[in-house]
Amino acid sequence: MKILVTGAAGFIGMHTAARLLGDGHEVVGLDNLNDYYDVGLKRARLAALAQKRGFSFHGFGIEETAPLLALFEREQPERVVHLAAQAGVRYSLSHPQAYAASNLQGFLNMLEACRHHGVQHLVYASSSSVYGGNSHLPFAESQSVDHPISLYAATKKANELMAHSYSHLYGLPTTGVRLFTVYGPWGRPDMAPYKFAQAICAGQPIEVYNGGKSLRDFTYIDDAVESIVRLMHKLPEAGGGPGLGSDSAPYRVFNVGNGQPVVLHDFIAALEKSLGRSAQKIMRPAQPGDMSATACDSRQLDAWIGFHPSTALAEGVQRFAHWFLNHHRIT
Repeated sequence: MKILVTGAAGFIGMHTAARLLGDGHEVVGLDNLNDYYDVGLKRARLAALAQKRGFSFHGFGIEETAPLLALFEREQPERVVHLAAQAGVRYSLSHPQAYAASNLQGFLNMLEACRHHGVQHLVYASSSSVYGGNSHLPFAESQSVDHPISLYAATKKANELMAHSYSHLYGLPTTGVRLFTVYGPWGRPDMAPYKFAQAICAGQPIEVYNGGKSLRDFTYIDDAVESIVRLMHKLPEAGGGPGLGSDSAPYRVFNVGNGQPVVLHDFIAALEKSLGRSAQKIMRPAQPGDMSATACDSRQLDAWIGFHPSTALAEGVQRFAHWFLNHHRIT
């Protein structure tokens, strides 16, 4: 198939595109290469993809309506894996307009483009952040997500609602993926694994928020990609079944997480062991918008695609650390 992968220069986008190319699909990549974090890392990911047969790339933002519609008209993708978005909870406190442009206007553009060009299935990234003020763990798709505690989370909940409306009105099959703290090789520099590794290797202190007591469901990148690809191949239908579905629309939403949450202190200990270095810690209070705990119930995902993330933290962190040390030529 010909598959459009948005956010192709991003962490999850790069790995998803590589997997699809390895499976023999043609992949059209799209990314605006913004400077939210190191553009050099994004270009290095694209360089790795460019070595693979069947990959093409376009550099503009999904909020740019005319270029996006022209791309769909020219390429006619059969399926779309939409991973482009303005990411980050804390950044949304200082740059809210970026989230409106990419996550709201950009997502609307994507829905319109899919609707008008006969896309068979739109799979898009939501987030575990939508669970917001929920305190009952683990999080399940059936729980209310009406109380986001960050603008980022609010835009992701909005994406799910917008997708349902298009699935209902136009019969566009959509599947949302609530991703839980994905980590691994080629990860984002603004997320804890990369930030911590960078500081530890440089002999600098790391800032540990909420006293290191935050609980996180860390999901290894290969597990996230396997879930996304399997979901892409399985088109939703209206009616009952696993996941968050709809009687009136070909619509589904699934959690994608490991289901084995760990305290941040334990994650740092695993990273120290894998890097062979100790961390200097500065304890900080919890940050506005941050969730104190996430834990994933992935039973619905398993029932739908026969797979759920299961890579152990020690193994995943070791793989990330090995990549990090090699990528930065640290001995």
